[in-house]
Amino acid sequence: MPDNHYENPRLAQVYDLDSGWSVDRDFYLSLAKLPNSDVLDLGCGTGLLCNAYAEHGHSVVGVEPSAAMLEVARSKPFGKEIEWVQSIAQEFDSAKRFDLIIMTGHAFQVLLEDSDVLATLSVMRKHLKTDGIAVFESRNPRIDWENRWAYEMKIDLPASSITESRRFLAMKNERMTFELKYVFPDETLTSQSELRFMKCSKIKELIDAAGLRETDLFGDWDGTPFDDGNSEEMIFVNARAD
Repeated sequence: MPDNHYENPRLAQVYDLDSGWSVDRDFYLSLAKLPNSDVLDLGCGTGLLCNAYAEHGHSVVGVEPSAAMLEVARSKPFGKEIEWVQSIAQEFDSAKRFDLIIMTGHAFQVLLEDSDVLATLSVMRKHLKTDGIAVFESRNPRIDWENRWAYEMKIDLPASSITESRRFLAMKNERMTFELKYVFPDETLTSQSELRFMKCSKIKELIDAAGLRETDLFGDWDGTPFDDGNSEEMIFVNARAD
């Protein structure tokens, strides 16, 4: 089902205000080490990272299923220099091959079925250059996310402000459902989302099945090695298996 959090044009316009530049984006930006790298961003959202890669002289393709998000992405300062593709990650296909393929912002957790995960990892494998890397992250299910999930914040707009809140609903069979609420001066918008919290071992199994090879596994954006009992993040760096 479409998720209002991504599909609603009004919410897409304020997305960068609560999901702006952050340490994880610094990490991903630093991965494009070669001058004029070819970069593929699967699930690029409003194109914040795509814009930064393009600003640094890289050749960028941003893939995103939401038309509302892509509309915002195209308006970025370097939006005209980026190739934008409206597609789900599982179905993306191009003759291009990439030095770096990324899936950020925990978009990997939107893939709810093994078939979707395997299809996305296979897309990464197919489109990687021989010496390229594919990088994505997923939250560690060992962490007590249920009791960390709720928040409420105020977002200032040019002429007003809105209140955004997130509420945990349920966790069952690795799937979390939660509600986001946005209170504007003139209306209230809500969305219900679902994410999958896969075990590290399961993700590794699917990486192998897709023809990829894990080269690094970090537990934080500073490059700290993954600790299954304590790390909040599982950041997978992968190369082609052949």
